Amino acid sequence: MSNVKRILFLTVALAFILAPAMVFAGGSQEADSGSDNLKVVLYVNGTLGDKSFFDSAARGIDKAVAELGITGKVIEGGYDPSRWEPDITQLCEGDWDIIIAGTWQLQEILEKLAPMNPTKNFFTYDTSVNYDVAGTDNVYSITYKQNEGSFLVGALAAMITTSDLPLANDDKVVGFLGGMDIGVINDFKVGFMEGAAYVDPSVEVLVAYAGAWQDPAKGKELTLAMYDQGADITFNVAGETGLGGIDAAKDRSKYTFGVDSDQYEILKDTDADKAANIVTSMMKNVDNSIYRAIKMHIDGNLVYGAAEGLGIAEGGVGVAYNENYSAIVPADMQAKIKVIEDKILAGEITIGSAF
Repeated sequence: MSNVKRILFLTVALAFILAPAMVFAGGSQEADSGSDNLKVVLYVNGTLGDKSFFDSAARGIDKAVAELGITGKVIEGGYDPSRWEPDITQLCEGDWDIIIAGTWQLQEILEKLAPMNPTKNFFTYDTSVNYDVAGTDNVYSITYKQNEGSFLVGALAAMITTSDLPLANDDKVVGFLGGMDIGVINDFKVGFMEGAAYVDPSVEVLVAYAGAWQDPAKGKELTLAMYDQGADITFNVAGETGLGGIDAAKDRSKYTFGVDSDQYEILKDTDADKAANIVTSMMKNVDNSIYRAIKMHIDGNLVYGAAEGLGIAEGGVGVAYNENYSAIVPADMQAKIKVIEDKILAGEITIGSAF
């Protein structure tokens, strides 16, 4: 390559790296309000389309664009870990004011890059950076009390499996499908198991881990196995893998719980038969938490250099009280769930945690 061509190539490459509207190989979704003010990018270390966790995060950006007038972009980084640090490094070199990168898998990357980019602001969610690392005072961490929301659906699972509802059997068995055997997923599990035991200590909770976030076939296989072992309701906490658990509920005519987003609402118009068995979803309101943080930043109220835990009281987690919940769950069960929720808020119920 001649020197002239080499210089031209490097110039074009540098312009691409510094451009604010980057598109990586994983693809992207962009929503631009036309505002020249706050510029926020969400980097997803996976892909959209899980109808739960990452889709919820993307909705938070969409809402901020629509209601707060920011310029926002969502970038899908895919599931190859070797891409994540170079991608986020490129984002730091762009003109983004806030870079959002969540999950425990990106924690160390933010602990490395945030101190190197002191003029940028960073959000992380579903994890917290280690604030003992110098230079992380430009990072705001959002954690969720998923054990609280999971306690509610665990209690409801125990009520259902011991009931005479149409799809319940005589066995007092429920199931839990986790994407991976890690702290945040086990925090869901702890709450779910304790909620079930609170209602009926004799209820058995089957547990399976898929070891993947994007394997619906594996999720379906494991959930079918739990139904075959006597479970009449299961709780999927496995991202895209969990969609296979919903498929299994449809195939076996059993109940299931969704997670993170209201999966009944998402599926009811495109696959009503599949949605019909989703009693409710344990909401981890990533969308609301991201929107809330952006608004607090705009208002000057956001505290960087600290983590904030969001539970039922803060609207961080909860149960989707939708039309299907009202149709499936009898009024007396609904009343009992509301009493349990009030007791959690009042501090009368102490819930364990995987952390």
